[in-house]
Amino acid sequence: MKKEKNYSKYFRLLQFRKFMRSFQRFFSKFNLPEYTTFSVFAIVIGVVVGISAVIFHHSIEFMNELFFEKTVEDFFFLGAATVILLPAFGMLIQSFLIKLAPEISKKRGVPEVIKAVALRGGFISFRTTLFHFFAPVISIGTGNTLGPEGPAAQLGGGVASKISNIFGMTDTKRRMFTAAGSGAAISAIFNTPLGGIFFALEIILLNDFHAPTFSALILASVTASAISRIFIGDTSVFIFEYPIVGSVGEFYLFIILGIIAGIISILFIKYSNLLNKLVKKLLAKSIPQWLLMISAGLLVGISGYFFDDIFGIGYSGINRILSDYHSANVVLVLFVLKFLLVPIVINSGGFGGIFAPSLFMGASLGYFFTYFSNTFFGLNLDYTTFTLVGMGAVLGGINSIPISAILIIFEMTQDYSFILPLMLAVVITTTLVQLVLKGSIHIRQLEQEGFNISSGRETNIMKSMSVEEAMFNEIMTIPENTPLPKLISMFLDNNTSTCYTVDTRGKLTGIITENELRPIISEYENLKHIMVAKDLSNPNIITVAPTMDLDAVMSLFSKENRDEFPVVSDSDPEKLIGVISRQDVIDAYNKESFKMNLADGLSQELKSISLHKKSTVSDGFSIIEKQAPENFVGKTLAQLRLRNQYGLEVLMIKKKASDLFGEEVKTEIKIPDANYKIDDGDLLVIFGSDEKLKLLE
Repeated sequence: MKKEKNYSKYFRLLQFRKFMRSFQRFFSKFNLPEYTTFSVFAIVIGVVVGISAVIFHHSIEFMNELFFEKTVEDFFFLGAATVILLPAFGMLIQSFLIKLAPEISKKRGVPEVIKAVALRGGFISFRTTLFHFFAPVISIGTGNTLGPEGPAAQLGGGVASKISNIFGMTDTKRRMFTAAGSGAAISAIFNTPLGGIFFALEIILLNDFHAPTFSALILASVTASAISRIFIGDTSVFIFEYPIVGSVGEFYLFIILGIIAGIISILFIKYSNLLNKLVKKLLAKSIPQWLLMISAGLLVGISGYFFDDIFGIGYSGINRILSDYHSANVVLVLFVLKFLLVPIVINSGGFGGIFAPSLFMGASLGYFFTYFSNTFFGLNLDYTTFTLVGMGAVLGGINSIPISAILIIFEMTQDYSFILPLMLAVVITTTLVQLVLKGSIHIRQLEQEGFNISSGRETNIMKSMSVEEAMFNEIMTIPENTPLPKLISMFLDNNTSTCYTVDTRGKLTGIITENELRPIISEYENLKHIMVAKDLSNPNIITVAPTMDLDAVMSLFSKENRDEFPVVSDSDPEKLIGVISRQDVIDAYNKESFKMNLADGLSQELKSISLHKKSTVSDGFSIIEKQAPENFVGKTLAQLRLRNQYGLEVLMIKKKASDLFGEEVKTEIKIPDANYKIDDGDLLVIFGSDEKLKLLE
């Protein structure tokens, strides 16, 4: 019965794919210019993401009204207990959702979008997108003190990823549009298109900038913002009086505020990390997650009973602070409660983001800083100005998004005189955070999961691969005394843009690119009989070794303005054995990340493979589990070079864990890197062609 159900499911999937291929062929008949097609898709994604963000916004409002108005009215006889219990009830529902879909529930928020863009070519499953639409709506709608922006960014990225899949986009374009979708969602939520654009660049793409990507971000973000303004309104979510900046002589106060905001941001991130470790230890000791979540919800409910601005997103609370509604003592209490409760709710398992809480804490900090300065130092500072600057500083500091934070607050005020103090505070805050923590809260979260992502790519993958695995062996070398006519002829015949000169002993002496050839074309007739290759070659060559890891090579490409690097022998630094280009590195990375995705997608099947049994993945390719041979024990995967020698991939390692009496209690699963050392008793789960697997046997 189960097999028939699975067959029916896959049959429908195949039918859908056939339909989409037919649709793609129909669309391609229009033969539109590539840039036109690109622009149309970016606008379509902006429209769909904008509508999705509007639905998300209204869903939270509906849930909030349902629970905090309808439910409180219906259960009036419970009195204050109703309000206290609502966040706990929401956490209980979320714990059920986690129980129903434990793997999907882990793929939450902005870090998941970063992973998708860096590791999976921008792919986010639609099931994940739907789950993380409903879970935050329930969480925030029942009063938990989190924000909608992180989930909205994940929603926008997921929707864009799905559209890219439907239209058969390549991994490169899907990666681009997924990032654009996330930025468009932020643009729609805040009504700040520039803020959305730079959010995607700074957070999702980790400043990995390319011109086509920027075009997609602009078109998608502006379109999503326009959709949001049609359905939600053209006004800012925050209401405030016109800010009064003051004289330049008072700008030192913004520097002080920036330093304080930086310290607050660092403490918040460290406190959140500490709680994360504590919760993991508690869960490891078999304390049920639902109990932790309900306890966190009760803390929010009790706090909200006394200070109702703690409930939900907190935008209304920020507006009260901006309007000077609360006393300084209340603002200080609200700040402390927000600071303490947000990490408790998130780390216990609640769904939501930290953008809105960052703005709330920043508003409280800016207000209290103004009150303290005016009361104790006799200054006459403008509450609105310092409150807004505080919002931008803490937002930028906690999330490490200086440009986005500046633009989001600036687009709300539309006041150019306000931009300088805002930039001053935000840059100081983010610089301080980077000096101390060297990364945003999102990057640190990924590091805790074992990912080390930089410039939009997972560096652990790059570090596990050597130049030898990605380099190109067919290279164009010429004697350094080659005459100019022959040199040009060789360039044209070999269809290359780079060649290397060698001396009579075959030693590398220089490099010639088209850039060196172009200036002499106009004087070719005068130079063709007197100039040789050595006269044109550049002796300043940057070489790489075959054992060098690809992460180091990618860093070298970032520093040096080169298209490729020559690879020289380890034993003889003057002997050329190959070349490696930036595209070679990216292709090798994509292949390796595909292997990781394969392991992730087949995790259940991989766990169930029994020793010496083969599982067919597709025609001609299978997965087997093999006991590590004796000659493998004590060696790393890099030393074994299974990929080079056999063309096989080790997807995972199974380790048998035993208790004190030597009895097997469980099987641990490890996804190894190149430095993993094989232990006696390890079971290797290996993927490759059937032919190669037989060769290994």
